[in-house]
Amino acid sequence: MTQTKTPPPPMDTAKKARVFIWVLLAVLVAVGVIWYTVFTLNKPAPAAPAPSAAAEAQLVRDDSHRVTSPATEKAQLVEFLDFECEACLAAQPLVEELKKEFGDRITFVNRYFPLPAHRNSATAALAVEAAAQQGKYEQMYAKMFETQPQWGEKTESQAPLFRTFAQELGLDLVAYDAAVADDKTKERIKKDIADGTALGVKGTPTFFLNGEMLTLQTEEQFRQLLADAAK
Repeated sequence: MTQTKTPPPPMDTAKKARVFIWVLLAVLVAVGVIWYTVFTLNKPAPAAPAPSAAAEAQLVRDDSHRVTSPATEKAQLVEFLDFECEACLAAQPLVEELKKEFGDRITFVNRYFPLPAHRNSATAALAVEAAAQQGKYEQMYAKMFETQPQWGEKTESQAPLFRTFAQELGLDLVAYDAAVADDKTKERIKKDIADGTALGVKGTPTFFLNGEMLTLQTEEQFRQLLADAAK
């Protein structure tokens, strides 16, 4: 008689999600060249960065998006991110947990780093920055990650969809449209890309803790590094 074998218990969903996050982070590959002309319409590509670019690069600028404001800052954690990046999406729940745990002692800073392989990452960054100009940076940031499975990896422009997000958030659409089209908005994002490139960023997400680029292997390691910095 053939005996029925009891299947092994399924892996805990939360554990499976954690493993997925770190597998994605571990397999990030260098992209080599960053898309400096992604926002430029009918303009020649800019000249190659001068040798002093790394020296002039800034990890945090006055207009960088600080998403926590500790009364007493013990450290800074800077993330270069891409809204169409699956690894960024996988890491985002953990980053939100860390903000809650350490946001009263660590300043979390977000910087744009749209990758050339992602057709709509630059468009998403423009939409988020346009929302930021109306005080809705964090809301549009969250919206992009919540909806990434809906619009990510599409070849056609998702700008119309992003505009509906702006409408849902109650933004002034005339001002939003003007911000998206404004060269100043595009230059704001290109500056993040230029800084990240000069600082050695080659993929996303890339984190810097107190100026040092992190090489992360596990969630526990990440949390411990922040705990040590927050003392």
